[in-house]
Amino acid sequence: MPSTALPLSARFALWFSAWVTGRSSLDDARDGIVGADAAHGVDGLPGSPMQPLIVGLGSLRSARATGAGLALPVPGDLLGLAGPGDFNTEVVDAGEGVVLEGVDLGLVPHRAGAGVVWTAHHAVSRRQLPDPSEADAMLRSALLSTTELLADLDVARWHPEVADELMALRRPTDLTLPPGVSPRAVRMMSLATRCRTIVELARTDEGGSITAAEADARRRALSPLDQAARRALVAACSFPWEG
Repeated sequence: MPSTALPLSARFALWFSAWVTGRSSLDDARDGIVGADAAHGVDGLPGSPMQPLIVGLGSLRSARATGAGLALPVPGDLLGLAGPGDFNTEVVDAGEGVVLEGVDLGLVPHRAGAGVVWTAHHAVSRRQLPDPSEADAMLRSALLSTTELLADLDVARWHPEVADELMALRRPTDLTLPPGVSPRAVRMMSLATRCRTIVELARTDEGGSITAAEADARRRALSPLDQAARRALVAACSFPWEG
């Protein structure tokens, strides 16, 4: 079943930014990024072989990275990305990525057994980011309209888990966040992760138990919520201490 955990790249962006701004220790940042995974490593940094995560974090800081942000693109919506094209392609294929601030580097996570390898690429750090207030309002509006559409489509008949998640929207998720994250950012992350879980659950077809027309209607109903949830997460991870 899909989880309500933050994406890997959101964890990295938040905890790396917390460490380089003095809000977290290096050990806590490493532990916050790794979570319940096995060891993480960083590969592809200029002039460096594969490094353990804690060494890679130090290398990024030495390269003058001043923070990190999240990218959550899909084909046709390069949310959080500014190029170049090969980096964009890697992040779209992975579904997520990190853009380092202050240095033109980006990271793409790849699962390796129970661990993760973060592959470094050249990336443009100056990018357009969603405004947190606008992203928050967009998410709440999209949730309201999508809930009504999912009810009309009787999605809960096929997926009782969707109804369960909708009922749980007011409950906070158990997110492990750095110290000092603003209450607004926490609320946005919590709601956005639950909304992404709803999207993932509702998109499945129970092995072909719905028609092509029903599947198309469901995809169209879910698209605004998916976009709004991704924008909210990117905004919250880009401005975690504000609001």
